Amino acid sequence: DTYPDWDEVARDTVAVLRASVGPDLDDPQLTDLIGELSLKSEKFRSLWARHDVREKTHGTKRYVHPLVGELELRYESFAVAGNPGQVLVVYHAEPGSPSERALALLSSIAAEGAATRTACGVAPAASG
Repeated sequence: DTYPDWDEVARDTVAVLRASVGPDLDDPQLTDLIGELSLKSEKFRSLWARHDVREKTHGTKRYVHPLVGELELRYESFAVAGNPGQVLVVYHAEPGSPSERALALLSSIAAEGAATRTACGVAPAASG
């Protein structure tokens, strides 16, 4: 329900996973993960067997959020220097778009919720 383009997202995600493991295909944690996903998902099994390898550095994703509806967001990913395997992904809406308005609404909903929790004496969760 979250991804209107589920087939494309699944295909890309599996191909990016394969690209991210590189030569570490024998890593025990990876082997366990691939085994578990393969047992639980026929779709994953078929996508993994395709051996597609893809690095996604930018693109567009569509989401359906339960409070604000559909969002179409551009993204760019950046390797984190000095931390192999870590990637920072930045999402943004096109200026003036319905998605930008939806993100602004979502931001105000989140801010109201935070203000309500603070007013009720509930401490915000620690970030780290």
